[in-house]
Amino acid sequence: MTNTPRWIAAAALLGLAASATASQASDDTGNEASTWQHHQVKLNYFGFTSAYSCDGLEGKVGMILKYFGARDPKVQANGCPRGPNSISHSAWIDVQFDTLAAAAADAPPAAIVQARWTPIQLNAQHPFFMGGGDCELIDAMKPMLIANFSLRNLSYRAACTPHEITLLDFKVDGEVLKSTAEHPG
Repeated sequence: MTNTPRWIAAAALLGLAASATASQASDDTGNEASTWQHHQVKLNYFGFTSAYSCDGLEGKVGMILKYFGARDPKVQANGCPRGPNSISHSAWIDVQFDTLAAAAADAPPAAIVQARWTPIQLNAQHPFFMGGGDCELIDAMKPMLIANFSLRNLSYRAACTPHEITLLDFKVDGEVLKSTAEHPG
C-alpha cells in the first residue's frame, strides 16, 4: 500500500472539481452557459474623413452591434445641426443593448442562454454594410465593443488617416460569444 501525500490527493480532487465545473459551462457541442447583461454607453463620434447623418449613424452603429451579437440595440444619435437627416462630422450617441457573458455559478436556470464562440471579421468589405469610410467610427467604437462584449483572440486595428480612405485602414478579427438560438451553427 502506498501513501499518497495529502497535498497530491487534494490537488487531484480540485482538478476533478474544476473539470466538472468546466463541463457544466461548456457542453459537448461547444455551447456555453451564458446570461444576458444590459449596457448603457455614451459614445462621441468625430470624423475628419467621414460624415454621417444622425439617422445613418444610428443605423450603422445598430448593425455593428447586432453583428457582434447584441440583443435589442437602441441607438440615439444627437448633434446633427439641421436635423436627423443632415450630414455632420460629429455626433453624440447614446446606446443601450444586451450582450452575453459567461453565466455565474449561482445564475438562475431560467436566465441561462446557450451560447457559442463565433468568429467575427469586420473590415471595409465585410460584412456587407461596412465601407472604406467607416474607419473613424470603428476607432470610436473600440472602447465600447471591448468593454461590453465577451471577446477572445481579438485583433483590433484602426489606422485611420484624416481625409484618406483605403480598404486596409481597419480590421477587426476574433471571436464573440453569441446566442445559439439567434445564430445557429
